[in-house]
Formats: sequence, structure tokens, C-alpha cells
Amino acid sequence: SHHQSIHAPFPLFYLTSHTIHEFTMKLALVATLAASVSAFAPQANNARPSVAVQAENSRRDALSSIAAAGVAILPAAANAAAGESPRFSVFGLIGDGESYSEGAAYGTDQAAKLYSPYSVYGNRGGDALFVEGQSEEITRKKAYIAESQKRLSLLSGYVEKKQWFNVKDELTRYMYETRGAVRGLATTPEQKKIAKSFFQAIEDTSLQATLKNQDKCAAAVSSSIKLLDEFVAAY
Repeated sequence: SHHQSIHAPFPLFYLTSHTIHEFTMKLALVATLAASVSAFAPQANNARPSVAVQAENSRRDALSSIAAAGVAILPAAANAAAGESPRFSVFGLIGDGESYSEGAAYGTDQAAKLYSPYSVYGNRGGDALFVEGQSEEITRKKAYIAESQKRLSLLSGYVEKKQWFNVKDELTRYMYETRGAVRGLATTPEQKKIAKSFFQAIEDTSLQATLKNQDKCAAAVSSSIKLLDEFVAAY
């Protein structure tokens, strides 16, 4: 009937070519939008497991390499023989005196007396590598002071030009040896008194350079030069 033909499904052959073209264009547009959205979607979830696996593998490889290196450098003596008791020494008095404990045999394998019960080095004596007051040491300290006199002579020019960084650098670039040299050569009460005044003068020089006080810094430099010259004349 006419009523039934109205409510029946709309047959596809009734669609015009224009309608089919419009429907096709809409489908293409939807597909394009879907592809664009998926392209901009974050991929962290897919990459994260791969990065985590790679990191874990790298860490395992590094630990394996370290362990293999540690085993390779272990001395053969560290491997105890089957049935052998542990070897140890307590200050060389108790236990196996031939074993090393804490890196020292505590005098059991040295012919000469040790510097201390805890030392692996011999007692200080005439054959020691360093003996305080040797001619080589005195010569070296005098050379430090001679060079320090040259460095101090440069400070007045730096102060005049207000080059405060050069004043401070000169007091630390080389002259960190000066204090030790002066103290090491100061043996008499007079020398020690001059040394104390000299230390105060160079400290005041550094302070006034930091404060950028030209007049006081110049005075401190002059005092430092004079006192060091007096110290040299005293020995």
C-alpha cells in the first residue's frame, strides 16, 4: 500500500549521485581527522617499557663487568687453601706473626724499629728521607722568600692602578709558600717577632685590597716589604 511504501526502508537505488558523493566526502573527512588525532597522540606508554628494559639490561651489564673486574684483581693469596685456618695478627703479638693485618705486620717483618706500633715505616733517624733543618730544606725556603720579595715589589703598582684583584692574586698565586718558609726559618726570638709582624702586614694588605682602600693598602704593602727585608737580614 501507499502507507507501507512510505515506512519501508529507503532503497539505495533511490539515492542520487550527489547524495552518494556527499556521503563519501564525509566519510573521508572523518577518516582524515581520526588519522590526525592518532598521529598527535602521546607514544610514551609504548616507548616506556622499551626504555626501562634497555636501562635494566645496561645496569645488569655494568654490574657484571664490575664483578668480573673485582674477581680478576683479587690476589691469589686471598684464596685460602682447603682445611687451612684463617690467618690473622693482633699487633703482631697474638696470632700468626707472618700475616698482614690492616696493611701492616706491626714490626714482625722489619729489622729496624718502627716509627709507631701502627706504622709500616721505619723510625726516624739519620737515614730518613726527610730530616728537618737539612741544608736542602733551608735553601728551598730561602728561595721561596727571595721570590716573595719580588712579588711584593709588584703590589705598589697594582694598588696605584687600583687593580685589587692583582693584589689579592699575587698574595695567593705563589706566596702561599711564604708563610711556611718564614715560619720554618724563624728560629730566634727576634726572627719570630719580625715574622709575626710580617704575617699581620700581608693580612692587612689583603683586607684593604678587599675593601678597596687605596691609602691603607699602600701603607700595608710598604710595611710588608720592609718587614720581609728585615727578616732576611736577620738570618
